[in-house]
Amino acid sequence: MDYNTSLPHMIIPEYGRNIQKMIDFAISVENREERNKVAQAIINVMGQLNPHLRDVTDFKHKLWDHIFVISDFKLDVDSPYPKPTRETFQTKPDRVMYPSNDIRYKHYGKTVEKIIAKAKEYPDGEEKNALTEQIANLMKRSYLAWNRDSVNDEVILKQLDELSKGGLKLADPTALRSTQTFVPRTQNQSRDRDKKKPSSNGKQNNNGGFRKDNSGSSNNQNNKFKRKPF
Repeated sequence: MDYNTSLPHMIIPEYGRNIQKMIDFAISVENREERNKVAQAIINVMGQLNPHLRDVTDFKHKLWDHIFVISDFKLDVDSPYPKPTRETFQTKPDRVMYPSNDIRYKHYGKTVEKIIAKAKEYPDGEEKNALTEQIANLMKRSYLAWNRDSVNDEVILKQLDELSKGGLKLADPTALRSTQTFVPRTQNQSRDRDKKKPSSNGKQNNNGGFRKDNSGSSNNQNNKFKRKPF
């Protein structure tokens, strides 16, 4: 019995060893016309092994590239696409340059810092004061988005002064909105609110007692259990 460890290495194992043997056979065919027919038959079989990829763009092109890779670039056939070389797959892609911005406070992000830098260019006046107020409230909203606890207004004002390097001052420190304004209603709060709603079928009231329904009969006891007079 032949074990996989003793067999030749498969370059693309997804196609299986039978495809590898078929390609090795195609390399050994001396007649070029017959070799082209064998290569085309192998391409058809490779396409049947991956029917879910037939709608992918350039699917045939990918199959022809794979047949050359599996043959270790030894297969000499007429391909409808440019024949790839070994260097094509060994060349590393270009390095992607990622922005390396130093963000002082991650929960504010770079956008808030850009807004603050732009607001500093405004001349002193009502427009700058209104913009500073909006920025401070935006910072408070962003702070609460990442920190569920309440935040002290002094923290927002201090960080605003730090990010603007003293260029923005809130004219009215009390202009910051309340913390509860930014806190959305949670699912548990909505569920508790629904529990407080009175029942529509008239079974039980808030005091734990019973009341009459629309039929006029009492729900706390049945009529047949009423005490009969002597």
